[in-house]
Amino acid sequence: MQNQINSLIQSCKKGNQVAQMQIYDSYCQAMFTIACRYLKNDEDAKDAMQEGFLKAFTNIESYKPEATFGAWLKRIIINQCLDVIKKRKLEFSNDDIGNLQIVEDDNWDFDNTISKTEILEAIEQLNEKHKIVVKLYLIEGYDHQEISEILNIPIKTSRTHLSRGKTKLRDLLKPKYNEARY
Repeated sequence: MQNQINSLIQSCKKGNQVAQMQIYDSYCQAMFTIACRYLKNDEDAKDAMQEGFLKAFTNIESYKPEATFGAWLKRIIINQCLDVIKKRKLEFSNDDIGNLQIVEDDNWDFDNTISKTEILEAIEQLNEKHKIVVKLYLIEGYDHQEISEILNIPIKTSRTHLSRGKTKLRDLLKPKYNEARY
């Protein structure tokens, strides 16, 4: 499969539109799913995905095979979605974090009585800033350095948004946990 993708990428670099369509067909559903995580309106998600593919094909020369093509494309799609959100005037800021001490905690274990669906629904209830950082960290697997670069915010701000989002997420899920215990 990877050899086939590499061959298609080489053809795309030569401007082969059939190869572009084959790559699009191979990745469009996964990229649409990712776009839907950030943009709740299907039409906005489709538009962002289309724009992301256009950017990918326009800049395909910059693709380096050290990363998989899917990971490279995923980052373009996520950035495109974030651009859409930013156009809606979402401003990331330091939120007065001057003296805040962040305790890094990778413990995301939720009680096994809480379903993945309930966790994802709770994430959707977070404010936009926290929701995006939580999704990038928890779902997409980016670290704070990468989130900082993607969102163009300081690493400390990424950590703060994650910490606050995580705290709010736990608060939202406590009633679910308590219901399951009784």
